[in-house]
Amino acid sequence: MKTLVVVGITLALASAVAQRHGEGPRANPPRSNSGRIPAAPQRRAPEASPEEERSTTGHVNSTPHVRNDYWYGHDAPNDTRYHFARPFEHGRFGHTGPSYRYNVVRIDTALHRFWLPGGFYFDVAVWDWPLCLDWCWTCGDDFVFYDDPDHLGWYLVYNIHTGLYVHAVYMGM
Repeated sequence: MKTLVVVGITLALASAVAQRHGEGPRANPPRSNSGRIPAAPQRRAPEASPEEERSTTGHVNSTPHVRNDYWYGHDAPNDTRYHFARPFEHGRFGHTGPSYRYNVVRIDTALHRFWLPGGFYFDVAVWDWPLCLDWCWTCGDDFVFYDDPDHLGWYLVYNIHTGLYVHAVYMGM
């Protein structure tokens, strides 16, 4: 009897862990981008500039965000702030894209650093930190990571509930 209980608990936990990484139904569906997780952004021309979203009411939104699967506000590909002498110095984070959703298990706001399950951690770009300071990092909000197609060595951390994204560097485990 004890064996059956242990096996049942183990299977339930394994199912929960699998669902946290994109397999199976989700408890928290995305609230932004019309309830969809967007595909990865496309690489842009080196001379491209950040594109602003303009509404019919005249409102202009230049904040980095995704709306209708379009990535707005992404910094210029040739922006020198994103240049690394050694991109991917701490290795690559391999589980990126819309198939993988993560929750944050720990955050250090003083260092602009956060950890994912398994001990993986990232540093948010200092210039992007004000954009995500009010995110509820440990409330179960889900995040998707994308390779930044325009800035080698950077990742885009997309908040599926706000629709905003920030740049972060993978620091390893």
